[in-house]
Amino acid sequence: MDAFTAKEYASFHLKVLDEHLPLAVDILGDITMNPLFDPTEMTKEKKVIFEEINMVEDTPDDLVMELYTGAFWPRHPLGRPILGTKTSVSRFRRDELAGFFRSVYRPGNIVIAAAGHLEHEATSRLVRRHFAELAAGGSPRNGGPPRPASRIVTRSKKELEQVHLCLGTPAYPQAHGDRYGVYILNTVLGGSMSSRLFQNVREKRGLVYSISSGVSAYSDAGTLTIYAGTSLDSVDEVVRLSLEELRRMKGEALPDDELRRAKDHLKGSLMLSLENTSSRMSHIARQEIYFGRTFVLDEILAGIEAVSAEDVPRIAGELFRDEVAMSVLGNLGRYRPKASQLRI
Repeated sequence: MDAFTAKEYASFHLKVLDEHLPLAVDILGDITMNPLFDPTEMTKEKKVIFEEINMVEDTPDDLVMELYTGAFWPRHPLGRPILGTKTSVSRFRRDELAGFFRSVYRPGNIVIAAAGHLEHEATSRLVRRHFAELAAGGSPRNGGPPRPASRIVTRSKKELEQVHLCLGTPAYPQAHGDRYGVYILNTVLGGSMSSRLFQNVREKRGLVYSISSGVSAYSDAGTLTIYAGTSLDSVDEVVRLSLEELRRMKGEALPDDELRRAKDHLKGSLMLSLENTSSRMSHIARQEIYFGRTFVLDEILAGIEAVSAEDVPRIAGELFRDEVAMSVLGNLGRYRPKASQLRI
């Protein structure tokens, strides 16, 4: 049994033998229906969270992303760290947590997903038995999409040997019609060891050990980011080369062979991930959250295949405009990036 918290949802999940499914649903139902929020246990858990926050502080590639999201989506929940801060966590009281739990954990806000050797109807009866007394109501509450800011944020940590940087632009929300095109764009840009960033910045020039891009998509917003770890002397060159690749993405049609490799990479990664029952369970839960339905595998593969070579520069032109946002972390001395360096 385990649990995790993401930007827009929390998950409680178990993995059991099929014969123990009734017990698993019973446990989840008990957690939802009868949470204790014991003050002694809360005190212990706060200490655990403090150590998680310390761990992020000691993990520069995580920390530089936290700096980026805070600057990119200021004054919005998506810009805040999932763990909170030591100040905010220390202020939590039992009555506040219990009240929040009762108001949010309602049928309208809960998705229950299962994958493996089971029957839908039998599982549904178990769920109804153990969740029947859950108070009615609940609807997703959303304060509206964030307003992206093209900001530069720096933080100096003298103990770091490398400089860690993150460049970012807006991207589409999770359910956008061009989502498959963004996945293709990201794969070509920095989503694998054969990507343009990896080949041109690391393999050809040896400026970095690690460089990659990624897409984070939420219900009403998204961002595409580039991460790199390099030396202080090479930061400006890595930024310049990364922005050149962004300009190439929107200025040139994607070659057929590169498009084919990106599609095959995406499809292979997806199919391999779904061989694991835990991943399949999470996959169908996210689909229900963001789309209100599940997609069969063939439908997703068809969406990937439908992306054309012309779609990618069109999407890049919509996303890569004006200036990118940037966060920089390391032993920076007097180094500060200039806004003029970040124009696409």
